[in-house]
Amino acid sequence: MFEFLQAGGPFMWLLLIMSITSVTYIIERSLSLRWSQIIPQPISDALDHCRDEDDVEQFYTLCQQHDSPIGRLLTQAMKHFSYSRAENVEMLQTRARKEIAGLEQGLVIIEVIVGSAPLLGLVGTLHGLITLFGDFGSASMADHSALAKGISIALNTTLTGLLIAIPSLIAWSYFNKKVENLSVEMESICEAFLQRFYPPIADQTIEHSATDGKTARARKERRKSD
Repeated sequence: MFEFLQAGGPFMWLLLIMSITSVTYIIERSLSLRWSQIIPQPISDALDHCRDEDDVEQFYTLCQQHDSPIGRLLTQAMKHFSYSRAENVEMLQTRARKEIAGLEQGLVIIEVIVGSAPLLGLVGTLHGLITLFGDFGSASMADHSALAKGISIALNTTLTGLLIAIPSLIAWSYFNKKVENLSVEMESICEAFLQRFYPPIADQTIEHSATDGKTARARKERRKSD
């Protein structure tokens, strides 16, 4: 193994570092993006029983005990029940962007490795070929078998770069899709939670329309009396 890395030159060692970095972030994201870490089951179960203001205090304590992205979002929503629905939703959207950015942490590193590993491998191959053909006229390189072996060694960096990029690409695509699914699920949970403690928008519109109608009729009556 050491001879293989040493034969590939300095670019092979860089590819080894990239490989270790990619594996590290893949393992870290696999552990961090587990469904139980983002949306804990106790919070999901308690959410079904949180129907009125009497249950909010217990649910608030539970969300703080199970520190998670959805727990932090619901905690912020409960802290701002005094706000209007529109203000609370806007606040949650701002906080949700921060939580999603945390879920995507490290994915940009994997994305960079996906794009740069094959290119670095190709550069290593070109470097090896340039060195090889530079010595082609020497007596030591007159043997064709030695030339073929040198080309084979030079191509190892390209192969290594592809072997690093392909699994990294699969992991990056999987994690991006998982973050998207988790984001949609957290959005639906927060929306359903807010609907329980705020009157529906349609009802608010009807109520405002009725109030405006009463105000208009009162103005007309005052004008007639005047």
